[in-house]
Amino acid sequence: MVKKRVVLALGGNALQKNGEATAEAQKRVATAVGEVIAELADKYEIIIAHGNGPQVGNILIHEESASTKNAPAMPLETAVAMSQGQIGYWLSQAISNSFMRQGKRRKVVTIVSQVVVDKNDPAFKNPTKPIGQFYGPAEAAKLARQNHWVVKEDAGRGWRRVVASPKPIDIVEKNSIKELVADGIIVIAAGGGGIPVYRTKVLKKLKGIDAVIDKDYAAEKLAELINADIFASVTAVPNVYINYGLSNQEPIHRITAKELQNLIKYGYFKPGSMLPKVEATIKFAKKGGTGIITDIPHLKSALSSQAGTIITS
Repeated sequence: MVKKRVVLALGGNALQKNGEATAEAQKRVATAVGEVIAELADKYEIIIAHGNGPQVGNILIHEESASTKNAPAMPLETAVAMSQGQIGYWLSQAISNSFMRQGKRRKVVTIVSQVVVDKNDPAFKNPTKPIGQFYGPAEAAKLARQNHWVVKEDAGRGWRRVVASPKPIDIVEKNSIKELVADGIIVIAAGGGGIPVYRTKVLKKLKGIDAVIDKDYAAEKLAELINADIFASVTAVPNVYINYGLSNQEPIHRITAKELQNLIKYGYFKPGSMLPKVEATIKFAKKGGTGIITDIPHLKSALSSQAGTIITS
C-alpha cells in the first residue's frame, strides 16, 4: 500500500492546556498527541511541524532575567533552536512510547531545522508574531518600556510581545527530511517555524537572524518541498468558522481555495489566530494538494475527509 504523505502543523498552544507551562504538564499533553500520531502512522507517512510561541517566550524570559556579563542571554534565533530541541524531545519520546505500548517498532527523529528568509523582508520593520505569555494592558505596557519590546493585543485573549515574522523561502535540511521519510521514519521538523537564517550575498553562507517564522507558513513550505499529499494545520477547534465566537457562528466543512480566499477579504479570520492557518492551507491547495484545518480529536476523521475543514483546489 502506497501511503499518503502528510505534514501536520501542531499549534504551540497544543502542548499547553489551561496555561500549564511546566515540562511535566506539557509532556502529558504530548503523550495524548503521540497516541494519535502512532495510530495514524500505519496509514500515512507522517512529518510533524509545531509552533513554539509559549515555549520560546518562556525561554527568552529565563535567558533575559538571568543574563550576566559572563553568561549573556542567548539571542532569539538561538532560543528558537532551543525550543525545537525541547518540544522535539517531548514529542519524539511521546510518539516512541506510544509505539512501544502498541507493540510496534518505528523510528522517530527530530531535525533541528534552519529556514531561509530574506533579511530585507518587510516583516522586520513591522513585528507581528506573538510569543510568550499573555498580559493585561497595564503590565504589557510596563514590560514594553522596561525591555524595549513591541507589544500588541492578540485576538482578544490579552497582550503579548510581538517579534518579526518573515516568510519562509527554503528549508536547509529538506533533502535529509525526504530521505528519512522515504525510509519510513517519522520526522519532526521546522519546529517553531524553523530557525530563521539568511544567505550572505558573496559566499552564500548561512547566518541566523532574530525572528520567529509562523509555523503554518513554514510547515506549508515544507509540505511543498517534500511533495506531501496533505497539509493539516492542527489547532484548538474542530473547524474553521464563519462568525467564530458569535451566536451565529457556522462551521465550514468543505471549501475551495478560491472560496476561502474570498472569505479572507471580508475579514472573517484574525491575524495571529486563524488567518495564517487559512492562508497556508489555501497556498497548499492551490498547488494541487489537500489542506485541512481541525483539532487533534478529529484529525483521524479529517484525513479521511469525514471531519474538519477540507480545502481543495
